[in-house]
Parts: sequence; C-alpha cells; structure tokens
Amino acid sequence: MKKIILSAIAIMAFAFSNAQETRFGIKGGLNITTFAGGNYWDANSLVGFQVGGFAEIKVIERLSIQPELLFSTQGAKLKFAGDKFDTKLNYINVPVLAKFYITKQFTAEAGPQLGFLVSAKSEGRDVKDGFKSVDTGFNFGLGYNFTDNFSVGARYTVGLSNIADNDADTWDEYYDSPKNSVFAITAAYKFN
Repeated sequence: MKKIILSAIAIMAFAFSNAQETRFGIKGGLNITTFAGGNYWDANSLVGFQVGGFAEIKVIERLSIQPELLFSTQGAKLKFAGDKFDTKLNYINVPVLAKFYITKQFTAEAGPQLGFLVSAKSEGRDVKDGFKSVDTGFNFGLGYNFTDNFSVGARYTVGLSNIADNDADTWDEYYDSPKNSVFAITAAYKFN
C-alpha cells in the first residue's frame, strides 16, 4: 500500500509541476455496490451515492491527472445462515486517475484509490469495529463530455484489500475475504 500511496504522490507532484492547465469541479452520482469474494455468505447489491470534488490537471494535449475527494455510500445486502441484513459502509475515497482524451468528447480513465472508513452500520447497529479503517482499490472508467464544463461518466472500482477486520494470511483466505465492488454513474461540472 505504501508503494501505491508514494506512486500517487509522485504522479500528482509531476502533474502539478508540469501542468499546462488546471480546472476544478464537482461531481455526484449513483453507486451500485456489493462485496466481492467470500464463500461464507451471499452478497447482493445495494444502491447508494457519491458526491465530491476533483481537479483536472492537464499534463499533455490528451492526458490529464485527476485527483478526487469523494464521500461514497457503499455496502451489500448479505445473506448468512438464513438471515438477511444490509451492511452500509460510508467512505471518504481519494482516487488519483490518469484521464486520456480519446476524442474531445470521449475519455478513458484508470488509477488507484484509497478509501477511509467513516462509518459502518448493519440493520441500524454500529459495526465499524468489524471493518478495516483503510481500503484500497483500482478504478476503470469511461466518460463523455457534452460541453467543456458538463460531463457524465461510468466507473468500476475493483476492491484490492480485505475490508473485514481480520488478517488474511493465505491466498485462499484473501480470496474469500470481502472486498468492495463499486459501479458508479456520475455527472460532473468543471468550473472555468
């Protein structure tokens, strides 16, 4: 995880020092989330939202670096030993994306993400102690720019780390551990 953080900082430092243009914006949208992995329970999707801000730092003509700060509601509908319950997790997510302009309208983006757990509830009970405070993931997405200011996007975040507050010492334990899985559809507005 230290390598991911240091790489993200290095990319941002390079981008800021060589930036030709930086624009700031706000974004928000719909999350469809679940937990990937795990053979001990069935997980179904929950619908949530994300909202926050971003900076788009132009590096070269078709490439920008886009750090974001997002509040994101995530989780899953779980079925375990015949019982069904919703587990809702709230994160402050910090993705750092490389954004490539395929054309002026179409973009593709990818990059790492750190998530900081704010709260965790299951059927109204506080279960934050059952989850790790930091999550890591990797984002893949596509976007469409209607104008220079308004755009929409679709992004999938693959969870890379075990979010349960237990250690996964073997590959099988890691594979079976719950990991966040988030599909998001967002709208964004960039200021001039």
